[in-house]
Amino acid sequence: MDITGSLSVIGYGLAAIGGGIGVGLIFAAYMQAVSRQPETQRIIQPMLFMGFAVVEALAILGFVLALL
Repeated sequence: MDITGSLSVIGYGLAAIGGGIGVGLIFAAYMQAVSRQPETQRIIQPMLFMGFAVVEALAILGFVLALL
C-alpha cells in the first residue's frame, strides 16, 4: 500500500476546525452576554470583533504554515 500526499493538508484542516470552533464559542458567548444585559452591547461588541480577528488570524497563519 503506497500512500502519497502532503500531511500539511491535514494540518490546515485541523487549523480550520479550530478556527471554526473558536468563532462559534466567541459568538455564542456574545449572544449570551447581550441577551442577559442588552445595555452592554456597545461595550462588548468591539471585544467580539477583536476576538474574531485574532481567531481568524490564527486560522490564516495555519493555512500559511501548511503551504510552507
